[in-house]
Amino acid sequence: MKRILLGLFCVLLSGVVMADEPSAVRKSVQASMLVSGTVEVATDGSVTHYTLDHPKALPKVVTGLLAQAVPAWRFRPVMVDGKPAAAKAPMSLRVVAKPQGDGNYSVSVVAVWFGDGVKNQSEVSAETISYKTRAQPVYPRDAADRQVSGTVYVLLKVGRDGNVTDAVAEQVNLRVVPSNTSEMVWCRRVLADAALYAMKRDRFNLPTVGEDVNRSFWVVRIPVAFDTHVAVREAAYGQWQAYVPGPVQRPDWASGRDSLGSADAVPEGGALLADTSLDLLTPLSGG
Repeated sequence: MKRILLGLFCVLLSGVVMADEPSAVRKSVQASMLVSGTVEVATDGSVTHYTLDHPKALPKVVTGLLAQAVPAWRFRPVMVDGKPAAAKAPMSLRVVAKPQGDGNYSVSVVAVWFGDGVKNQSEVSAETISYKTRAQPVYPRDAADRQVSGTVYVLLKVGRDGNVTDAVAEQVNLRVVPSNTSEMVWCRRVLADAALYAMKRDRFNLPTVGEDVNRSFWVVRIPVAFDTHVAVREAAYGQWQAYVPGPVQRPDWASGRDSLGSADAVPEGGALLADTSLDLLTPLSGG
């Protein structure tokens, strides 16, 4: 694994021009992939079964890691009508390979996301938030000219009229590595501004039945991907990509909510309500 990952990081760094702060930029680069699948949880919160999507497309180091980690997970028991219930939910996992020095690398799960697997589809459509109108973010010209690519995870505060009352770029992860720290800050800012400009104009249909219908507001999380090669990005399941995680910021109206989970495990093009259906109690080894 060490030799494979060493070659991987050489490829990821080969196009990087090390300028003002080479050591800081180099240390920030990780190799990352999103892995999707499903997990089944017993009434006591233990894992009874899990599956991975397209397992043959995944590196053996990843499937081996998950074979050890996932069965040992423990979740807060899901309660239905006041009683513990078994649950099955879609999951998305952010797996990262981090350089440890001296040519050594560690591979770990750093973030998780669990979709709604308790309700059936007919109930979900009435019990969850959905788009009414959706604005399309515009790739900033200056970012495109510099081939800046990355994903902005936007948190939206949606009021009872379905309009966005506040919006924050929770995290901006880059896939093309800038030459220095100041350039990195600029890249994150320009992508975040473009995403927020569009997302603030979104309108939503609100839940009409269920336990969430009387909320004073809803927290929505939307990943917005900016990439000059969209088709390549979408075909990259099971492949390592350069990954420079950005700092996480949570507004006051979203702080203190453990159910929000991790931003960068949310599948691209997925998730509206930020809350996850399962609450993982086991600490992540890489988190």
